[in-house]
Amino acid sequence: MEKVFKYKLDFYYQQSIIYLITLIVYAGFRGNFIENEFSLVFKDPILYIIIIFVVGSFLVLILNLIRNRKLIIQDDKIIFYNKFNQRELNIPDIEWIYIGIERSVKTAGRSQAVVIKLKGRLRLYRIRLGRYEHQKELMNLINEIAKKVPQKKKLTERIIDKF
Repeated sequence: MEKVFKYKLDFYYQQSIIYLITLIVYAGFRGNFIENEFSLVFKDPILYIIIIFVVGSFLVLILNLIRNRKLIIQDDKIIFYNKFNQRELNIPDIEWIYIGIERSVKTAGRSQAVVIKLKGRLRLYRIRLGRYEHQKELMNLINEIAKKVPQKKKLTERIIDKF
Protein backbone atom coordinates (compact mmCIF):
# COMPACT_ATOMS: atom_id res chain seq x y z
CA MET A 1 0.00 0.00 0.00
CA GLU A 2 1.30 3.43 -0.90
CA LYS A 3 -0.56 6.64 -0.14
CA VAL A 4 0.66 10.02 -1.40
CA PHE A 5 -0.31 13.26 0.32
CA LYS A 6 0.53 16.47 -1.52
CA TYR A 7 1.61 19.62 0.30
CA LYS A 8 -1.09 22.30 0.27
CA LEU A 9 -0.29 25.50 -1.59
CA ASP A 10 -3.56 27.29 -0.80
CA PHE A 11 -1.86 29.83 1.43
CA TYR A 12 0.67 30.78 -1.25
CA TYR A 13 -2.05 31.23 -3.87
CA GLN A 14 -4.12 33.38 -1.54
CA GLN A 15 -1.14 35.47 -0.51
CA SER A 16 -0.13 36.13 -4.13
CA ILE A 17 -3.66 37.07 -5.19
CA ILE A 18 -4.16 39.40 -2.22
CA TYR A 19 -0.89 41.23 -2.93
CA LEU A 20 -1.75 41.49 -6.63
CA ILE A 21 -5.21 42.90 -5.86
CA THR A 22 -3.62 45.36 -3.41
CA LEU A 23 -1.24 46.49 -6.15
CA ILE A 24 -4.07 46.97 -8.65
CA VAL A 25 -6.28 48.87 -6.18
CA TYR A 26 -3.43 51.09 -4.97
CA ALA A 27 -2.25 51.79 -8.52
CA GLY A 28 -5.84 52.65 -9.43
CA PHE A 29 -6.10 55.17 -6.61
CA ARG A 30 -2.68 56.70 -7.22
CA GLY A 31 -2.95 56.86 -11.00
CA ASN A 32 -4.14 59.95 -12.84
CA PHE A 33 -6.74 60.32 -15.54
CA ILE A 34 -5.57 63.03 -17.92
CA GLU A 35 -7.65 63.63 -21.06
CA ASN A 36 -9.28 60.17 -21.00
CA GLU A 37 -5.90 58.50 -20.55
CA PHE A 38 -4.68 56.71 -17.43
CA SER A 39 -1.10 57.34 -16.32
CA LEU A 40 0.58 55.63 -13.39
CA VAL A 41 2.71 57.56 -10.91
CA PHE A 42 6.11 55.82 -10.78
CA LYS A 43 7.69 58.10 -8.16
CA ASP A 44 5.67 56.58 -5.33
CA PRO A 45 7.82 54.47 -2.94
CA ILE A 46 4.79 52.60 -1.58
CA LEU A 47 4.08 51.36 -5.10
CA TYR A 48 7.59 49.90 -5.26
CA ILE A 49 7.16 48.21 -1.88
CA ILE A 50 3.89 46.61 -3.00
CA ILE A 51 5.55 45.47 -6.25
CA ILE A 52 8.34 43.84 -4.22
CA PHE A 53 5.73 41.95 -2.17
CA VAL A 54 3.86 40.86 -5.30
CA VAL A 55 7.02 39.61 -7.03
CA GLY A 56 8.23 37.93 -3.83
CA SER A 57 4.95 36.12 -3.21
CA PHE A 58 4.76 34.86 -6.80
CA LEU A 59 8.40 33.77 -6.60
CA VAL A 60 7.73 31.77 -3.42
CA LEU A 61 4.63 30.22 -5.02
CA ILE A 62 6.59 29.18 -8.12
CA LEU A 63 9.44 27.76 -6.01
CA ASN A 64 6.98 25.69 -3.98
CA LEU A 65 5.31 24.45 -7.16
CA ILE A 66 8.70 23.41 -8.53
CA ARG A 67 9.67 21.78 -5.22
CA ASN A 68 6.59 19.51 -5.41
CA ARG A 69 6.58 18.40 -1.76
CA LYS A 70 4.79 15.17 -0.84
CA LEU A 71 4.43 12.85 2.10
CA ILE A 72 4.39 9.21 0.99
CA ILE A 73 3.29 6.54 3.44
CA GLN A 74 4.05 2.93 2.61
CA ASP A 75 3.59 -0.23 4.65
CA ASP A 76 7.12 -0.17 6.03
CA LYS A 77 8.25 3.45 5.73
CA ILE A 78 7.35 7.13 5.63
CA ILE A 79 8.95 9.20 2.87
CA PHE A 80 9.34 12.98 2.89
CA TYR A 81 9.65 13.72 -0.83
CA ASN A 82 10.48 16.81 -2.83
CA LYS A 83 11.86 17.19 -6.32
CA PHE A 84 15.45 17.56 -5.13
CA ASN A 85 15.61 15.24 -2.13
CA GLN A 86 13.78 12.53 -0.24
CA ARG A 87 14.10 11.22 3.31
CA GLU A 88 12.91 7.80 4.31
CA LEU A 89 11.91 6.82 7.82
CA ASN A 90 11.71 3.07 8.25
CA ILE A 91 8.93 2.14 10.65
CA PRO A 92 11.07 -0.41 12.58
CA ASP A 93 13.62 2.38 13.23
CA ILE A 94 11.04 4.59 14.97
CA GLU A 95 11.66 4.88 18.71
CA TRP A 96 8.38 6.65 19.49
CA ILE A 97 5.58 8.70 17.93
CA TYR A 98 3.73 11.55 19.61
CA ILE A 99 0.39 12.63 18.15
CA GLY A 100 -0.94 15.79 19.69
CA ILE A 101 -1.72 19.45 19.52
CA GLU A 102 0.82 22.06 18.61
CA ARG A 103 -0.19 25.31 20.21
CA SER A 104 2.26 27.60 18.43
CA VAL A 105 1.18 26.79 14.86
CA LYS A 106 -2.38 26.59 13.60
CA THR A 107 -2.46 25.53 9.96
CA ALA A 108 -5.70 25.49 8.01
CA GLY A 109 -7.81 25.66 11.16
CA ARG A 110 -6.23 22.52 12.65
CA SER A 111 -3.41 22.35 15.07
CA GLN A 112 -2.53 18.69 15.11
CA ALA A 113 1.08 17.65 14.84
CA VAL A 114 2.92 14.35 14.72
CA VAL A 115 6.41 14.13 16.19
CA ILE A 116 8.57 11.14 15.28
CA LYS A 117 11.77 10.13 17.06
CA LEU A 118 14.13 7.71 15.35
CA LYS A 119 16.47 5.38 17.20
CA GLY A 120 20.01 6.75 17.31
CA ARG A 121 19.05 10.23 16.12
CA LEU A 122 18.68 13.29 18.33
CA ARG A 123 16.65 15.42 15.95
CA LEU A 124 12.90 14.89 15.75
CA TYR A 125 10.74 14.77 12.64
CA ARG A 126 7.61 16.90 12.76
CA ILE A 127 4.59 16.46 10.49
CA ARG A 128 1.96 19.17 10.63
CA LEU A 129 -1.16 17.45 9.37
CA GLY A 130 -2.91 20.67 8.34
CA ARG A 131 -0.30 21.32 5.68
CA TYR A 132 -1.17 18.23 3.66
CA GLU A 133 -4.23 17.31 1.61
CA HIS A 134 -6.66 14.71 2.98
CA GLN A 135 -5.82 15.37 6.64
CA LYS A 136 -8.25 12.83 8.08
CA GLU A 137 -6.95 9.98 5.93
CA LEU A 138 -3.38 10.95 6.81
CA MET A 139 -4.28 11.02 10.49
CA ASN A 140 -5.80 7.53 10.25
CA LEU A 141 -2.66 6.15 8.58
CA ILE A 142 -0.41 7.78 11.19
CA ASN A 143 -2.58 6.26 13.94
CA GLU A 144 -2.14 2.82 12.35
CA ILE A 145 1.62 3.32 12.30
CA ALA A 146 1.57 4.60 15.88
CA LYS A 147 -0.07 1.36 17.02
CA LYS A 148 2.95 -0.55 15.72
CA VAL A 149 5.55 1.54 17.61
CA PRO A 150 5.78 2.74 21.24
CA GLN A 151 4.15 6.03 22.21
CA LYS A 152 6.14 8.85 23.76
CA LYS A 153 6.23 8.54 27.51
CA LYS A 154 4.53 11.23 29.50
CA LEU A 155 6.63 13.31 31.86
CA THR A 156 5.29 11.55 34.98
CA GLU A 157 6.14 8.13 33.53
CA ARG A 158 9.70 9.28 32.75
CA ILE A 159 10.17 10.56 36.31
CA ILE A 160 8.84 7.30 37.79
CA ASP A 161 11.18 5.26 35.55
CA LYS A 162 14.21 7.12 36.96
CA PHE A 163 13.40 6.00 40.54
